[in-house]
Parts: sequence; C-alpha cells; structure tokens
Amino acid sequence: MSAPIVLALMTVCFLSFGYLGVPVPFSLMAGVFIGALLSDVSLAAIIQKIFDGVDSEALLAIPFFLLVGELMSSANVVVRIANLSVSLVGHIRGGLSQVVVVFSMFFSEMSGSTTADVAVMSRALGGPMKREGYEPAFIAAIIASASTIAALVPPSITAVVYGAVGNVSIAGLFMAGVVPGLMIGFGLMIYCYFFGPTGLRKPRAPLRQVVFAAGDAALPLMIPVILLGGILTGWFTPTEAGVVAVVWIVLVVIPALNRGHFRKIPYDFCLAGLIFSLPLITIGAANAFGWMLAYLRGATYIAEWITSIAGNDPHLIMLLMVLLFTIVGDFIEPVPTIIIFMPLVNALTEAGEINAVHMGVVLIATLAFGLITPPYGLVLLMASKFVGISFAKALRAALPIYLVFLATIAFAIYFPSVVLWLPRHVLPESVGCFKSPAGTGYICPQ
Repeated sequence: MSAPIVLALMTVCFLSFGYLGVPVPFSLMAGVFIGALLSDVSLAAIIQKIFDGVDSEALLAIPFFLLVGELMSSANVVVRIANLSVSLVGHIRGGLSQVVVVFSMFFSEMSGSTTADVAVMSRALGGPMKREGYEPAFIAAIIASASTIAALVPPSITAVVYGAVGNVSIAGLFMAGVVPGLMIGFGLMIYCYFFGPTGLRKPRAPLRQVVFAAGDAALPLMIPVILLGGILTGWFTPTEAGVVAVVWIVLVVIPALNRGHFRKIPYDFCLAGLIFSLPLITIGAANAFGWMLAYLRGATYIAEWITSIAGNDPHLIMLLMVLLFTIVGDFIEPVPTIIIFMPLVNALTEAGEINAVHMGVVLIATLAFGLITPPYGLVLLMASKFVGISFAKALRAALPIYLVFLATIAFAIYFPSVVLWLPRHVLPESVGCFKSPAGTGYICPQ
C-alpha cells in the first residue's frame, strides 16, 4: 500500500479514537500499529521507538519541575506569592484579574507547567474572584490565558521537550521565551485594564506593605533566581536545576514557612511521579508516531508543500508553520505535537535558514495559544471545570483575548532580533554565535 494512503489511514485512526474519548497516547499508538500493519515496519521496531522516545536525560527535568509546583501548592506557600501580587497590582483597574496575571508570571517561573498554573490559580484566586462579583466565564478565561505563560518562560516543560527532541539548546529556549512570555503577561494586563471587568479596586498598598509582602515571599521567589542563575553561570544543567529547586524547597522553604508539611512530602513525591507518567507515556507514543511519519516520508510531503508556497522566505515559512501548529494544537497537546512534527520543523528550519531557537520560541508560543482554542483547549477546559462553568461560555469570554496571543506570535516572527536579544547577550553559543577569531566577543549569524 502506498505511503500517502497509509499516512491517511494512520491519521484517520488517531483522530477517530481521539473523538471517541480514547486517551491521546493510546489513540496515537492505534494509528502507529495501523501504519505498521500496512507497511513493512515490524512491531518490534515500534516498541523500540516508544522506549527511545523516553530515553533522554533532558526529560528528567520534567518530574522535578512538576514536583516543585506540587510542593509549592500543597505546602500552601503560594498564598505568600498571591499576597505579593495583590500588594503590587490589586489597586489597578481590573483588581483580581490583574493579580491573576502577575501571580502567573511569578508562579510560572517555578513550576514550568501550564496545568499546574491552572490548578493553583483556580484554587487560590477563583473563589475570591467569584466573591467579588466577577463572571465565572471571565474568571476561567483569564486564568487559562495567564497560565499559558508557563509554556514560554523558564523553566518551561514545553521548552525542555522541544530542546530534548529537536537537539536545540534548552537554555537558549528558556532565555528567548522571556520576551514573548512577558508580552503575553503585559498584554493580558492591558486587556484587563481597558476591556475587562472593573472589579473591586483595593487601596494602593503603601511601600512598607509591599516590602513586607516581598520579604514574606522571598524564599519561594528565590527558586527562579537559583534556576536561572545556575543555568546561566554553567553551575548546573536545566535537568540538574530541577533537582536543586526541589532541594531548596525541601531543606529551606518548607522548614522556614510550613514545617508541618514534612509529613506530606512523600505524598507530593508520589503525586508528582503519577502526574509525570501522563506526559511520559504520551512522549513514547508520539515518538513512535513521529518516526512512522518520517519513515513514510510524511514530513517530506508537508515540507515540500510548504516550500512550494513559501520558497525560502523564513517569515512565510514560519507563518505557515504557525497555521499548521494552530490547527494541530487545537486537537493535540503541545508535547506530542512537538515530537510528531519535529522532523518537519527541522527540515523547514534548515530550508529557511531560520535560527533553531527562534523557530522553537515561535512554535512554543503557538502551541501555548492552542491550549485555549477549541475544540480541545486543555487549560481552558481545566479552568472551566475548576470554576464550574461550561466550556462554551468560557470560550466566548476568551475569544477577545486571542488578539494578545496573535500579536505576540506575529511580533516573535518578524522581530527575531528582539526575541533573541537576551540569549545572544547571556548565552551567545546557544543561538549559534561563535567566538571571534580576534579573541574578543562573539560573532552571531544574522
């Protein structure tokens, strides 16, 4: 049977099982087995590719970042971060909606997980927002939108997967994700100020109260400082950074702020392992599906179609990739999407002579956007469940917010010098710069 027909049957099988409610990894594996049975690929090779997908040292960062988020939330340390956020922006028009965004900008730099952000913010701020009269649909929309910041800023789990699978500098992706992440954060704050509910504006906190709240949250806020400081100085890798963050929380944060939580730490470890098993099995299945896609030349067909339209124009290539990832991200989570389409991404990155970190940040931002778009919209679905509102109503409230994401993605495509400014100055080698033969400074590709 010809390769295009096999690819079509694989895709139809995957989508059919997905719409029937079968979990994503098992839907992917159904498509892979169909492809193997209709081609000359052995089942033993498929099993090997599943294990190859999870056999990566860089992926070890994920369970530790998940554990950081779990320890922070279960130990009730996040209340201190919420209080700091309130003291900083609670007086601005929008009230608690502004607090949600600022809280997410803080917490995203500790957990790296969009789903962890949604769960924590829904528990910490969903109830107070309801009591202050915010519409549940708006609450779900703003919490879901703010949580996507975690996909971009360090220590983003999505960036870890992208770097591990695509052989791209994870530290470079961390640094390059800061500008788009801040753009989404400030864009949401501007939206809440001009177009969101007025809310109950609290009195402006005096400087003494802000300083006290900052001191109260100083220990947990040291986590992103430790993570970024260690990675940038070369003291430890992104994978080791997760371990260091966990050690800091267990040995310093919890003893100082919530010593009674020690008896619950084994449960936190078990829960983090259980949560990690979900993306892990998806990574294995997606790696097998992506390998089948490459083996049957599916990535080549798509790459040839895109280059036939865009030629070697990097901007047009990236726009078409954004369109493709927006459509795919509406149905599949970011992690399997990255793994499945990485051969295509690598081919087009080379064809358009695009910086690999630049391409990665644009696609990660696109996949973050897919987390709040129908019909899947994972984090919007989670937020609507936590808040107790239908997905359709939350979706209608989120539609105007899409402009913030579209503007950020467009900016990231057309202004790579701004997006790559931070990694070029902090970690120049992560974005392809090399030391000058003269012995001073670096030479960076344009």
